[in-house]
Amino acid sequence: MPPSPRYPLIFNPKARSQRGRRAQRFLAGKAACVELFATGHEDEARQLAASFAAAGAPVVIAAGGDGTLNAVVRGLAGSNTALAVLPTGTMNVFAREIGIPAGNLARAFEVIERGFVREIDLFEANQVPFVQMAGVGIDAKVIEATSWASKKALGPLAYLLTAVKVLGEHPPQIEVICADGRRETGVAVLAGNGRLYGGPFEFFRKADNQDSLLDVLVYKEEGYRLLLDLLRGLAAGGLDLVSSASYLQTSGFTVRADCEVPVEVDGELLGRFSEIHFEQASKRLRVIAPELPLRGGFVGAVKNLFPWPRRAADPLATRTP
Repeated sequence: MPPSPRYPLIFNPKARSQRGRRAQRFLAGKAACVELFATGHEDEARQLAASFAAAGAPVVIAAGGDGTLNAVVRGLAGSNTALAVLPTGTMNVFAREIGIPAGNLARAFEVIERGFVREIDLFEANQVPFVQMAGVGIDAKVIEATSWASKKALGPLAYLLTAVKVLGEHPPQIEVICADGRRETGVAVLAGNGRLYGGPFEFFRKADNQDSLLDVLVYKEEGYRLLLDLLRGLAAGGLDLVSSASYLQTSGFTVRADCEVPVEVDGELLGRFSEIHFEQASKRLRVIAPELPLRGGFVGAVKNLFPWPRRAADPLATRTP
C-alpha cells in the first residue's frame, strides 16, 4: 500500500440519521486531509485498520459509533499506529473518556490535527480487545435483545425499553475469580478500563486507563432492585457505595457462569460464553487525545474552563501538512 499524504478514515456509510448525514457532509469538506474508506460491516473495518497498521500508517481515524470504534481498535491492537476518534455515534463513550468534544466535529478534528499521543491500557475478553468497557450478563443481554429496527426508530430509548423487559427475567449465577485469588459471586459484571459507561455516567470512579488495572463491578441484586441500586449509586457519587455491588480493581479476572451468558465489549455483542477470561493485552494502544484531559466534578469543570499551559509529550513523528 503506497503511503498516503492524508489520514485514512474508516467510517460506516449506512448511518442515515440526521447526525450521520451531518458527519458525512463534514467529512466531505475534509477531502484535502482525509482519505475516506467506507465499510459495510465491522469485520471489514477491522481488516482495513489492520492493513493500514501493517503498512506503517502513523494514524488511523475511526468515525462512527461503538461498532466501528471497536472494530478499528481490534485492527490496530499490537501495532504502533495511533487511533484517532471522530465521534459521530450516539453515545461516544470513549471519546468523552479521553476528552474529545463529542458534540462538535470541528473541535474534535482539531484534536486530531494537533496530534498529541497518549498510550492507554488495552484489555481483552477471551482474546478480543476492548478499550473502554465490557459487560457480562444483564447489559449484554439488553444489547443482544435490542433490534436494529428499534434502535433506528427510537435511538437510546430502545435500550431502555429492552432493559425494562430484561430486568424482569431471572438472571444466571456468576462467579468472578480475580488474578490474585479474590472471589465474588453475583448476577452481572461490568468491567471498566475508564470511568464512563453508557455515555456521561461515571460508573467506575477510581478507574485510570493507564494503571494496568480493570475496575470491576459485581452486582448481587437482580431485577428492578438492581436498577434502583444503580440509581442510588449514581446519586451518591459512586456505584461502589451501594451494599449490593462489589467494586474490585484487578489486573485480570475470570468469569464463570452456570449457563452460557451474553458478553459485550465496547457496547458490541461478543457472543455467549460460560467462561470468560479478562486480561491485559500484550501492548498498550496509542491514542490521539487532548493534551489536557477533562476532569470530573465541579472543580474539574472550573479547571476545564480555565486550563493552564502544559508541555506536550510524545507528539506524533508524522503529521499531515
